[in-house]
Amino acid sequence: MNLTGRARTGLNEVKRLLRQQPSVERPRRQWVGDVVAWCREHDIDLGPRLGSQALRFDAALLAQIDSVLESAHLAPLGRALSGLPSAAQAKEGVEEAKATREGPRAWRVLLNTPPRPSPGVGREARSIVDVDLRHLTLATFGALIQVENLDSFYAFDPDIAALRGYAQPLIAYRGDSHYGGGFAHLADTWRKTRRPHFYVGDFDVKGVTLALDSGATHLLLPEIDWLTEHATPLHQPAEQLPFQRRLRQLHVTLESQHPLAAYLALLEKQHGLRQQWFEGVMVRVRLA
Repeated sequence: MNLTGRARTGLNEVKRLLRQQPSVERPRRQWVGDVVAWCREHDIDLGPRLGSQALRFDAALLAQIDSVLESAHLAPLGRALSGLPSAAQAKEGVEEAKATREGPRAWRVLLNTPPRPSPGVGREARSIVDVDLRHLTLATFGALIQVENLDSFYAFDPDIAALRGYAQPLIAYRGDSHYGGGFAHLADTWRKTRRPHFYVGDFDVKGVTLALDSGATHLLLPEIDWLTEHATPLHQPAEQLPFQRRLRQLHVTLESQHPLAAYLALLEKQHGLRQQWFEGVMVRVRLA
């Protein structure tokens, strides 16, 4: 029988309290019941500490528990496994708190970078690399380019007029169930740099909403005249209607000459266009 996560949490709190007092009493509920069952299985005699209503903890009992944990190569009390990646948990012992561990992609982001030739790998126009964002030097990059769709991310080329003047743009996949968490960390960190953050994704209500929620400062979109001609109701799904109200509220706050106003007006006509259909000149559209 393993020591449950809730039992560890309770014992860690008891350990903290025992630094200020000789004993701590807890009612026999939930995690205390787990501790009692675990102690009995491991031949730890609770003796008079255990009553019908409560269990009294002291330093000697916790020392016995720690001794059993050590002999079983498990993390001692006071070490929280929750939130640690598996590699860090492995250093604490053989037990794995898989349900609450830090996911292996928690800090990983997928980047589109200049080509990096490798022996045996055919040359492509751009390289796709998986990196730990904590190893990025954000001061190196003049702008963040967030790309919504994976196929468009693979093919994205930053050599366009709208991005000229931004030294070495950082092109990142917005993410899905695999990379979404890492990108959220990146967006939060990038916001503190106060540098431009471009969103490149579907021109629809949800896409613009995602851009706003991510902290993007600009959209990258085709020119409004081209988009007006090519946008279609087929690319504005009905299930996105609940997002429309927020954009309408934003629209009424904008001056008529604001660059975003014409795009929001087009969305209100229930016309949109998926990113993969974009053509022509791309322009910067300020969100704020």
